[in-house]
Amino acid sequence: MSFPKNASIVVIGGGVMGASTAYHLAQRGVADVVLLEKEEFYGQGATGRCAGGVRYQFATEVNIRLSLASLPMLERFPEEIGQEVDYRQCGYLFLLNNEQDITAFQRNVELQHKLGVATEWLDGDEVRRRLPDMRLDDVLAATFHAKDGLCDPNGVVMGYINAATRLGAQCISGVEVTGLDVRDGAVHGVRTSQGDIQTPLVVNAAGPWAGLIGEMAGVPLPITPLRRQILTTTPLPELPADFPFVIDFAKSLYFHREGEGLLTGMSNTDQLPGFDQNVDPDWELIHLEHAIGRLPQLERAGVVSRWAGLYEDTPDAHPIFGATPVDGFFVVAGFSGHGFMHGPIAGKLVSEIILDGAASTVDISMLGLDRFAGSSQAVEYNVV
Repeated sequence: MSFPKNASIVVIGGGVMGASTAYHLAQRGVADVVLLEKEEFYGQGATGRCAGGVRYQFATEVNIRLSLASLPMLERFPEEIGQEVDYRQCGYLFLLNNEQDITAFQRNVELQHKLGVATEWLDGDEVRRRLPDMRLDDVLAATFHAKDGLCDPNGVVMGYINAATRLGAQCISGVEVTGLDVRDGAVHGVRTSQGDIQTPLVVNAAGPWAGLIGEMAGVPLPITPLRRQILTTTPLPELPADFPFVIDFAKSLYFHREGEGLLTGMSNTDQLPGFDQNVDPDWELIHLEHAIGRLPQLERAGVVSRWAGLYEDTPDAHPIFGATPVDGFFVVAGFSGHGFMHGPIAGKLVSEIILDGAASTVDISMLGLDRFAGSSQAVEYNVV
């Protein structure tokens, strides 16, 4: 197929946001959607490097509602999209060991219950009974929701890419966007490494690189790329089959089963912004020291794989949806580590914004770019 010269809509980014957006636009009948991904394979950026977690446990109503809409889409994915995504509802267990977090999570659980999310509140003794092999003497309380869990990022991305293609969208990898044709306050086209595409509509779904695309349009976006890294271990036969996704919240340290071993990561709160996706060996040692402190059997495990990826952080840890000051230039980015789980509904909402003038499935009116011109925004507390 020849490289397109024209398109009704160009979607920049072939991770979960872009793939979901292309699919939902094509599903709505937009015939000539073009998705561009700079890497050779789709979903190899932030989506492919994430931990695969999906959860309902958030601190703000809009994020909880995004999960209430998005996670059932993952449950239905094999039937609706025709792709298995290995959605495993192992549950998220947030460990809390200080009064500030306990107070915040009590408010969060109250809000979750109000919205229909049946999160459990556990005291320290209950947590220690559930996880006898972990060192949890300092844990005062925890929250657990059984329908939180894990899903396959590659399966979700390729499911949407293949479904969008079947519906007539043209998804092209190995093409880098080098510029945008913006004239008289409006988008007129996209410049790429393979040629120019004339289009009146561009969706910036470039994840951690969304700020760079915004600069091409003359639209500053408050999106900061931050490195996060993960490793997986050799088999741990003592690990129980029902081991949940465990998050030591105060340390931003987490564990979940990965095959017969474990996947673990820990966020570096002092990480400087940037696009470096190399593993930091010094931080890995700090991470492993804390991880072994919680789960001593890790000391006997080997490392199978390690990698780093990028969060796309905003000042309030909420995504940016919708129109910008440049006519025809739309954004769906800035999910602050929660993009994979909200990708399914995000693409649907973008299609509603473009085709209907506003999102209707979930009220995301408070997530526009213009919110940062105000004095305050609700900040998501449950960020790992």
